[in-house]
Amino acid sequence: MRNFVSKTAVFIALSLALLASGFAQTAVSNQEITAKVEEYMNALVNVRGFGGAVLVARDGKPIVNRGYGMADVELNVPNTAQTKFRIGSLTKQLTAAAILLLQERGKLNVRDGICKYLADCPAAWQSITIHQLLTHTSGIPNITALPDWEAKKTLPATMAQSIARFRDLPLEFKSGEQFKYSNSNYLLLGLIIEKASAKSYEAFMKENIFAPLKMADTGLDHSEQLLKNRAAGYSLDGETIVNAAYVEMSLPFAAGALYSTAEDLFRWEQALYTENFLSRKSLDAMFTAEKNGYAYGWGVGMLNNRRHHAHTGGIEGFSSHISRFPDERVTVVVLLNNDNAAASVVARDLAAIVFSEKYEVPKVRQLASVDPKIYDALIGQYEIAPTFVLTISRDGNKLMAQATGQPSAELFPESETKFFLRVVDAQITFTKDANGQVTGLVLRQGGRDIPAKKIK
Repeated sequence: MRNFVSKTAVFIALSLALLASGFAQTAVSNQEITAKVEEYMNALVNVRGFGGAVLVARDGKPIVNRGYGMADVELNVPNTAQTKFRIGSLTKQLTAAAILLLQERGKLNVRDGICKYLADCPAAWQSITIHQLLTHTSGIPNITALPDWEAKKTLPATMAQSIARFRDLPLEFKSGEQFKYSNSNYLLLGLIIEKASAKSYEAFMKENIFAPLKMADTGLDHSEQLLKNRAAGYSLDGETIVNAAYVEMSLPFAAGALYSTAEDLFRWEQALYTENFLSRKSLDAMFTAEKNGYAYGWGVGMLNNRRHHAHTGGIEGFSSHISRFPDERVTVVVLLNNDNAAASVVARDLAAIVFSEKYEVPKVRQLASVDPKIYDALIGQYEIAPTFVLTISRDGNKLMAQATGQPSAELFPESETKFFLRVVDAQITFTKDANGQVTGLVLRQGGRDIPAKKIK
């Protein structure tokens, strides 16, 4: 599960679709689910300072469907079930559905080469198929990972200009051989939809997906348009909530430019239980993983020994997640208007409430007063995985942590060995041997304890 932009604060990316462990399920009443979701979400607002909208459903019927916190902090407007949020990469599954509809109508085939539909197709793309774009196995570099993305993301550009930024770059691997998430894939899928349908992406989506599924509160976001019930997006600057950085909404396109509501996304998800919208063949294709548990706009795997389909979205000011457990007919939609939030963690915890499993209610962390001199013994590198290291360093009187390929973040002490982060809900506890030497740490994030050995 990945976001449209890397701006969304993620300390360690945990793939919810691949977490598997055994839990016994106890039937939970709707009343109990409602009470526990209320407790959890109100604590999230009180502790983390931001909210959104959530929908929790079972057997096709919503149990909880409401907003929490503020849609507009400056105007004191609360979030509601009708609040519209930018959904980032949740856009991808709807783009994938458009491709499947066009295939059913004989306008394309997912095994077609993409150059059949793209003008001025470079030689390196000749062997790439639509299927490989859908499953992130094309090898095309990710536009949002390019060095100039942060500088360019506020500037208007045509899609041709955006594609030109990566069309002549070498493939990162031979198409079809590996998985690497790339927003570029879904930008190209948007152009293929336009070519095959002879309509704009926006028009095709509205006429063929949003209107038939009665998703009246979903559409392609334009920053300049007046949109009723639009949530403002926020970030954190230290502990202060600030307006999120601007992003030019023409850039995400078919990879991440849609807005929606929790109710509309529930309508979309419920349509995938029938063959009224997509055929059985298309539905099977949508949920058949190619590599790394990724299918067509959905992560597919197991969560706590249950089949689980999910995806996360993130764009400046917003974090979103949708989870579905098809065998239990349970759906969780989380839309948050703060990009320092982890909607995937919230969704996992709300699902745990439904299944009577372990979760943690957000709580206020108590800052301890410690002598910064103790930080010297904690400095070093800690191996979480062979290619993933957490580097602990000191910046004056601050203790900092930086994971491989990610920005540095400050650690705040709860004791001399236990610290927490404010950019995400994560804690680090340093471990010592019998001689008092620091030998490792335990990272707690997303309900998991991840040990790391000190290697340097």
